[in-house]
Order: sequence, then C-alpha cells, then structure tokens
Amino acid sequence: MQQQQPQATFIIAAFKAQDTIERAIDSALAQTGVNVEIIVIDDCSPDDTASIVDAYTDPRVRLIRLDKNRGPGGARNAGLAAARGDWIVILDSDDAVSPDRTARMIARAKASNAQIVVDNVDVVPLDGPVRRMFDAAHLAALETLTLPAFIGSNVLFKSEHNYGYMKPVFERRLLEEHGLSFDESLPIGEDYLLLASALAKGGRCAVDPAAGYTYYIRSGSISRVLKLHQVDAMLAADAAFLKNHRLDAASIAAQSERHRSMEDARAFIILVDQIKAGSLSGAVKTAWKNPAAVRHLRMPIAVRLRRLIAPFTVLQPFGSPPKRMNGTTLGNRPHKSKG
Repeated sequence: MQQQQPQATFIIAAFKAQDTIERAIDSALAQTGVNVEIIVIDDCSPDDTASIVDAYTDPRVRLIRLDKNRGPGGARNAGLAAARGDWIVILDSDDAVSPDRTARMIARAKASNAQIVVDNVDVVPLDGPVRRMFDAAHLAALETLTLPAFIGSNVLFKSEHNYGYMKPVFERRLLEEHGLSFDESLPIGEDYLLLASALAKGGRCAVDPAAGYTYYIRSGSISRVLKLHQVDAMLAADAAFLKNHRLDAASIAAQSERHRSMEDARAFIILVDQIKAGSLSGAVKTAWKNPAAVRHLRMPIAVRLRRLIAPFTVLQPFGSPPKRMNGTTLGNRPHKSKG
C-alpha cells in the first residue's frame, strides 16, 4: 500500500523515554481527519527508547538515531530537516494529544489565515485530578497570540503556567522561508524562543481555546527546576533574539520585564546555593544586590536564611546602626516568601 503524503509531521525528541514514548506515538497515530507522519529522534538514549520505537511496523513512524547527544533543540532540528508534512506538530516524548487535535488545529489556522496555532493544555499532576492550564474563556477572547503577549506571559515567577507551555503547530513553509529552527545552545526554553522568533518574523498565531494537548508532570522534569547554567543560556539567547529581530515598543517593554525576571531568577538561584553551602557573607551580599531574589524564597529556605543570619543581627557593618532581621525585613527592604 502506497503511503499518502503527510499533511502534518509530528516531531518527538526522545531521551530516556522508554516509559512514555509509546503513549506519545500512539496518540499521534490516533489522529483523525488528517494524514500524519511521526518522526521520533532518539538523542542517544541509554535505555530501550530506540528499540521500542523501532518495533513499530506502521510506516508512518520513522526513527532517527543521532550519533551524538544534541539536546532537545538539536534533536528537534534533526526532525525538522526530515519532515515532509505541510504542518509541524511538536510533541514531547512524555506527553500526548487528543485524536482530533491536529485536524482541528490546522482548520483553525486556515480559518484565521494563520501560520501558527496554539491550544489549551490539560495538566496531569503526579497525584490529584487533571487540571486545565488556561481559562477557556480567556483564550477564546484572545483569538490570536501576539508577540508582546507571548513575551509578557513568559516572565519568570509571574505565574505557575504561561503561554510558553503551549505546544504550537507551525506551517513548515513559515519556518523554512525565515530559516527558523530550534536554538541548540539552550538546554531549556528552546521552544519558547522558536515561537517568539516566528512571531517576530510576522507569523500570525491563532488560538484554539479547546484543550488537545496533555502535559504530564514527571518527577525530576527538567522544566520544573531551573539551574544557573540554564538561566545564563536563556539570557544569552534573549540577547541574540533582540539583536536579530526588530521589535515594536510593546514587545520591547515585555522583553525588558522578562529580562529583569531572569536576572532576579539568577540571583535567586545563587542565593539558594549560598544558603545551602552555609555562606553567610555570600548570601547577604547577593540579597543586598538583588532584594527581589529574597522575595522568591520559599518558606523552608527563608527559615534557613533567618536562622543563618539571626546570630549576626547585632553587628554594625561599616559603622551603620544595627539592622534587624526578623523575617520581614532585610537591609530595610521588605520581602516575603512565596509559598
């Protein structure tokens, strides 16, 4: 039987995904009303991920084995290079999509004369009921996702979830015409940067308020806990983004707020590391330079900070009057833990 030309290509980057990859592939194969191909890129997994994918006999499933680990961006770029579909569907190896999602998303994009489309997300926590990520009425009123709104939602510490969690469907022609791909230098946030770049190039992004993507929270998920090198990489990528794209005033304002939040996050991570290491002088210096970092401390760490500094509150640095540290002030700057 001759395989039909795919209308959409699923790109699934996989690394140590043996426990979840079948769920992702099966959900992609179950799509209705659209011809699809599924490209799984094994990023040198040390487990049985590749063999599980290789066991599929459905000709719509293709496996690409990378000869060296390229990270999420590099793996997805390998999939982009091999894609034949008119539309690119990004699917994480531990997530799933509803059967009608791809056809519905393409129809929404065409009806809106858009080259990109995003939808709502169902979140499956480690324990507890499934939650809808975004208010459907809010997304329905949004209709299209603009660059300022997208950047503005991706301000760290602003909310639990932001538009960066949405998994877009791209018209492949848009990506190819502008030479857009995933930034392989980013260990996290590469999907945010691609969508931001597509919007900056003039791509129109339609919004479907229905939830067709299911996001599974896993223990130790890379997107849940930020590391210092990840924040540094995002700061560098954002600097390159500003250099490569001409933004309007609203986008620049949103980008400035995002930049400040990442600087706060950087200071926060350093502060936490210093507290864990028992470095009083380092923690105080970091807190003094960036009081916002203190505000982001969660209660258990805030308690450790108070206990660390309490014995020294009677000191008078540089001849100054003693400054009281009682959990509500630090250097006469108010702060509160975020719980």
